[in-house]
Amino acid sequence: MEKTAETPFSFNVGDRLEVEIADMAFGGDGVGKVDGFVVFVPFVIVGELALVEITERKSDFARARLLQIITPSPDRVDPKCQYFGECGGCQYQHIDYEAQGRIKLEQVRNLFARVGGFAPQVVGELIPCPAPYGYRNRIMIRRQWDKFQQKAIYGFLRAESRLVVDLERCEIAEEALNEQLQQVREDPPPRNMQKVVLRMMPDDWEMHRDSFFQNNFSLLPKLVETVRSRLADASTKHLVDAYCGIGFFSLSMADLVEDFVGIDIDKQCVLPARKNLAARGIENGEFIHGKTEEQMDALLERFPAEDTTLILDPPRKGVHKEGLEMLANAKPRQVIYVSCHPATLARDLKWLCEQGYELKSVTALDMFPQTQHVECVADLRRT
Repeated sequence: MEKTAETPFSFNVGDRLEVEIADMAFGGDGVGKVDGFVVFVPFVIVGELALVEITERKSDFARARLLQIITPSPDRVDPKCQYFGECGGCQYQHIDYEAQGRIKLEQVRNLFARVGGFAPQVVGELIPCPAPYGYRNRIMIRRQWDKFQQKAIYGFLRAESRLVVDLERCEIAEEALNEQLQQVREDPPPRNMQKVVLRMMPDDWEMHRDSFFQNNFSLLPKLVETVRSRLADASTKHLVDAYCGIGFFSLSMADLVEDFVGIDIDKQCVLPARKNLAARGIENGEFIHGKTEEQMDALLERFPAEDTTLILDPPRKGVHKEGLEMLANAKPRQVIYVSCHPATLARDLKWLCEQGYELKSVTALDMFPQTQHVECVADLRRT
């Protein structure tokens, strides 16, 4: 095809070409350029030369599937999982684990610079996981009818479609979950159950089976240690655990403050949180059922804002605008923001820094080895 102003590049869907990988995008895809045109390729590593096939072309970028690694990276390793590349659960099993950490740290620093305008050095070194495999304590299996095999299959969504990969086991799941997966396959649930959650309940914590809990027991102590160190550094006397869930963070920090309160709108979380409080014999805190945004004014009549830390651990989508405005109006001296999505974290932190906060530090923790995801703890102080 002749190049024109309207069609500057000569390749189309189905074309095969060689691409040198120059970068890794947040999400796991490698980034290459052909005649200045960006091509995204999964399952590659920076520095590799790959033969790819174009699967999607837009006006300013294309997506491709990997056909062959022509020049491999020294960081390339054999994936442990037989389903890697088909299953959409993991993106990095082909990369040496130490190199995964370097990639994730660079991605987080780039996101904070691009989305939030923060200096890269605000993000410290990434804390690796002691168990790069067999760490997940919760997985969600999907049931789907396979019309070719004429049977129901159980597994995760494929990397490139909404179809399910039929899984015998998951290499990043704790072995107890793989045993549960075999039980599901041998004794299928009712046909109306299209999703089956398999999980290991944490020791010494009262909680509803469907409540949120960090999915990596191996790195959980380091996450707690990180949050504790930031709270201790601020030397505040009062703690508000917003959207507290079963009270994990506030109960883990209770000895560092004079008093604390946890708030959650979900009774399914608050009732177990109160049981966890009583079971530990902790007497300097309480858990309130209600909407954080509606309770904050009353709380700050009890807890002076200039001596209060607020902990946030929201879902991946971040804190909604009402919550951010509540926080900005409340003006607690310190905000510790825990997030599993660096992009929404950087967005929210930028807004808060425009309202009178300073970002002191960000600690990245690899709570999700072999995948694109990474946990971050941000420490904000009122200026």
